Amino acid sequence: MSIHEILIMLENSAIATAINGDKPGTEWLFAIVETIHVFALTVVFGSIAMVDLRLLGVTFRDSPVSRLSAEILPYTWTAWCMAALFGTLLFVSKAETYADNWQFRAKFICMALAAVNMAVFHFGAYRLVQRWDTSEPPAAAKLAGALSLAFWAGVVVFGRWAGFTT
Repeated sequence: MSIHEILIMLENSAIATAINGDKPGTEWLFAIVETIHVFALTVVFGSIAMVDLRLLGVTFRDSPVSRLSAEILPYTWTAWCMAALFGTLLFVSKAETYADNWQFRAKFICMALAAVNMAVFHFGAYRLVQRWDTSEPPAAAKLAGALSLAFWAGVVVFGRWAGFTT
């Protein structure tokens, strides 16, 4: 089975046709799914931005990075799971269209770069967080925060752009 056939199969699935409003009583389903996806992504971006801005020394200077991360990241991961679930539902509703959309692909490239950046930060500068937890973060942590903000801003921009081009 080719990728094209898989994408068409997804678009023709019962859940995709319901999301597209092709079944009676589902006219508002796409809007509801999209709203939940956007809301969840807003929480993801906002919570990540709080930690990134602390790393950059812009906000929360009196809060230890480790405590701020421990308090915020559970919300980040919960919201990320919701965004992924509802984003997947949006994808299946127009799988072939999204798969061919360069803005959609750019969104996922930004997410992949954000994930790599996060891994490098957590296995690098964050391993020594006890040394700088309540003071000025090192250059590596600041760079990770700046890159994270840029990559997640890319996710938002390309995601909205993809939504308006499909």
